[in-house]
Amino acid sequence: MFTVTLIATPGALEPALVEALRNAWGGGAALWLAPDEAAEFTMPEVPGNRWDIWTEVQEQGVDLVVQPSEGRRKKMLLADMDSTMIEQECIDELAEVAGVGAHVREITARAMNGELDFEGALLERVALLRDLPQSVIGEVLASRITYMPGGAELVATMRANGAYAALVSGGFTVFTQAVAATLGFDENRANTLLTKGGRLLGDVARPILSRAAKVQTLEEISARLGISCADVIAVGDGANDLGMLARAGSGVALHAKPSVAAQCDIRINHGDLTALLYLQGYAKDEFVTPARQD
Repeated sequence: MFTVTLIATPGALEPALVEALRNAWGGGAALWLAPDEAAEFTMPEVPGNRWDIWTEVQEQGVDLVVQPSEGRRKKMLLADMDSTMIEQECIDELAEVAGVGAHVREITARAMNGELDFEGALLERVALLRDLPQSVIGEVLASRITYMPGGAELVATMRANGAYAALVSGGFTVFTQAVAATLGFDENRANTLLTKGGRLLGDVARPILSRAAKVQTLEEISARLGISCADVIAVGDGANDLGMLARAGSGVALHAKPSVAAQCDIRINHGDLTALLYLQGYAKDEFVTPARQD
């Protein structure tokens, strides 16, 4: 059995669209997870015109996901940080302060789109931050970093239902530690910026956490928890996330680069991070509002 989930921004999902698609595909009765925002129905097989319909509803501002019904509710969340749990790329924000913002943003965009080797691109960008005062990190966190809508609810709801939450990033621990603490993640992993005398050295500690390391993180934490990779829902947006998205039971490309989204069956382009809860069958009235929100 398969579950079809339709998700849109609040107020944008028309009941007529849900009913029309359910009737066309011969699905079961529609269950509304949130009025005018998210609905689902079941069907015995994946429809042959799935991607044609996906393209049509995308033009109406609606995300469409078809996935096996069994095992949808996951026991672990593995999330990328930059442009996923937060709305920025941390290295780009540091580069802005260093006066090399435009150059670094261009490299970041190409790396996240899979056009450049991640490790080489990271080292090239970090080198441009050499001699930047370490104090700038706190300033960037306080004034330039904003959280992706729905992230706090996603983490809080999954943890309240017994799931484990891990934040993994090709960025830097000085940011993942702060973001993980704010959003309530159980643990975080990232690269370590090297400093000396209160200034950045323009380098990171080895080994570098990149695409392969994200997959390794998924496998290591799953084994430690005694669960399988199929029990994990992973979310990311860049090329270095593709390995973990493919390895997880549910790999979600969130507002992803086109070349990344094209390689993923679960694509969220219109919904926010609460879409990952709807995909698991959570209704909006089951969402947990976290005690701490910044």
